Amino acid sequence: MEIPILYEDDNLLAVNKPSGLVIHTDGRTEENSLVDWIKKKYPACEKVGEQLKIGTGQTIERWGIVHRIDRETSGVVLIAKNQKTYNFLKKQFLDRQIEKAYHAVVYGDIRYDEGIINLAIGRNKSDFRKRATGKAVRGEAKEAITYYKTLARKDKISLIEANPRTGRTHQLRVHFADMGHAILEDKLYSVFRKAPITIGRLALHAYSIEFTLPEGKFIKIIAPYPPDFQKAVDFFTKV
Repeated sequence: MEIPILYEDDNLLAVNKPSGLVIHTDGRTEENSLVDWIKKKYPACEKVGEQLKIGTGQTIERWGIVHRIDRETSGVVLIAKNQKTYNFLKKQFLDRQIEKAYHAVVYGDIRYDEGIINLAIGRNKSDFRKRATGKAVRGEAKEAITYYKTLARKDKISLIEANPRTGRTHQLRVHFADMGHAILEDKLYSVFRKAPITIGRLALHAYSIEFTLPEGKFIKIIAPYPPDFQKAVDFFTKV
C-alpha cells in the first residue's frame, strides 16, 4: 500500500487516505486498512490512543488515529505518534478548535452561496447502517452543525466546501441529503439520479485541516485531490 504522507514530525503524521480504504477493519471481513499500513511503517503507535469498540463487540487499538473518515471518502487523516500528542489533538477536536474543510459534488443547483445547516443527527430507526434527522431518528439525536460555501454550479450539480463544526457519523452526507442536495453517487443516502459526470464513488474529499501543533505553531495541511475527484472539479471549469 502506498499512502501519501502530507506532513510528518516527531509527534505527528498526516496522510492522504485513498478512497476505498477503511480506517479500521470491522472485524467481520479481512481487508486492508489504514491501521495495517501504520502497523508496518510505525509499529511504535500500537498503544497510542484509546481502545475502540468495533461492530463484533471486540475492542481494538486505535494506533494513534485521532479522527476517522468514511471508507469512500478520500483525504487528510491525522495520526499521533505518542499519547501526549493524541490527547493534545483530541482536546482541540472536543473544544471545536480544529477547522476541517471538505470538498464535495452534490446534486442540484444549491440556491445560496453560503449557509449553515443546523440539524441534530441520530441513528436511523429503520436502517442500522444510516444516520437521520428529525422523526426518522431512533433514540437521542445529537447537535450537528455544518457551514458551507457553494464554489461552482453547472448542469444541475454543485461543487461545495463544507466545514463541519461537530463530528457526527455521516454528518455531511445526512445534512446535504436532507437539503435535497445529496452528495453525488452516495449509494446510502440518495436514490439514483442522473448527473453529467461520474467518478465511481462518493464524491467527497477531506481537503484540509487546520490546528495547533504541541509546540504552539498553527498549521494548515491540504490534501491534493486524487485523480477521480480532480476529474469532477475540472468539469466545473470546462467551457
